[in-house]
Parts: sequence; structure tokens; C-alpha cells
Amino acid sequence: MTVIMVSGTGTEIGKTVTTAAVAAVALAAGRSVAVLKGTQTGVAPGEPGDAQEVARLAGDAVTTRELARFPEPLAPDTAARRAGMTPVSPQDVADAARKLAVEHDLVLVEGAGGLLVRLNDEGGTLADVARLLDAPMLVVAAAGLGTLNATTLTAEALRARGVAQLGVVVGSWPAAPDLASRCNLADLPGASGRALLGAIPEGSGLLDGPAFRAAAGSWLGPELGGTWDGASFAVREAPAPR
Repeated sequence: MTVIMVSGTGTEIGKTVTTAAVAAVALAAGRSVAVLKGTQTGVAPGEPGDAQEVARLAGDAVTTRELARFPEPLAPDTAARRAGMTPVSPQDVADAARKLAVEHDLVLVEGAGGLLVRLNDEGGTLADVARLLDAPMLVVAAAGLGTLNATTLTAEALRARGVAQLGVVVGSWPAAPDLASRCNLADLPGASGRALLGAIPEGSGLLDGPAFRAAAGSWLGPELGGTWDGASFAVREAPAPR
């Protein structure tokens, strides 16, 4: 597939690190990769944003593009309105993704926050971008308590809008997972209706680029070009029976 959308089930969920891991694995396989960030909020002019972080982790070979940047850490439509700037529409993001797809084997479109965060005053969302592109959504979920509800709601929203879900990646798997996280590993496929496609270890975004790229394939399943074995991982991390 040429374009993959990446959405979290909420904020600070691990979308950018997951996007970087998918990009790194694709680059290692010899594919040309572009990462598109339609709206970046909460970052001042000149500061590195999510797209630049992907390039740091995945390598300079990845093409990055950011369409708009608003300084306050708010939903894109609110941030644009408060800054007196023009928001980005779903059509803007879709058009940019199509242009990148002409020259790249894979285009990753990273959202802002959750799936239905408003991009503009008309209520456009990342789901609308996916529909315009007929592109599947990779959902990045949290590990702990509350993730089953958020993942189920995201999956239901995708189905209601006719957007295909590629699968779920746990964006930050704890070094010392609690009982809820361990149980959720088995329950997330049922909540999402799709398979688990990976688990990114907590703190992976703090690695330097070479270390990140060397390990990325072991965090993602074969569907995303990696070697992660979801069944073995679930057995290893399963809670002890009562």
C-alpha cells in the first residue's frame, strides 16, 4: 500500500515513535518513504516538531513535510483560530499525500491527537483524510487501564466512516507492565476487531538514531515489515493465573 494513516487513541500515545519505526523498517527494506504531518501544534517556529523527530529516529533518507504549525498545544482548529491563522483542511492533507505518493513507495500521514480531533472549523478530521485517500488507518494505543474503551471507540468510528483499520500497535509498552497492561495485550484485538501489529518499548524515542533503526524491526509484526511475533509476545507477557 502507498499511503498509511497513523492515529492515536488519544494524545501522548506514541504516534510519532510508531511512525518513525514503520518508516525505519520500510527504509531498511529499500523503500522510499515520506512522512506527512498535516498540523503541528504546541511547537514554536524553528523548534523541531514531530516530522523532524521522525527524521532523527528513522534517518535522513525519509522525506518529511509539515503543512502548518500553530504555537499553542491545542486541537488544530482551536490552535489555528487563536493564532489568527488559516487551518488545514482534510483536502489539503490528502492533496499533499497524493503528491508525495507520486515519488515515494510509502507515505505515512501522522494525525494530531485522536482520530476525531477537529482540523478546521468545518469539523474535518483525520478520518476524512483517510476517506479521501481510501487509505487504511494504523491505530496506536496505550497499554494500560482505559485503553480498551478508547480503542473500541476508535474502531467503531472507523467502521462508521467506512475507513479500513490496518491494525493496532501499542505505542509504549512498559518496562514493568502492570496487570491491566498484561491483560489488555490479549484483549486489544477483540476491542479493535483487528490484530496487534507491534509493541514499541517504553523509552524508545529516547534512543539515538542508529540504535533506534537497529531495533525497530523487532517491535513491528510482518504486516509492517518487521519480525515481532505477537503470539509469542502475548504468551511471554501474560499475567500469571490466579
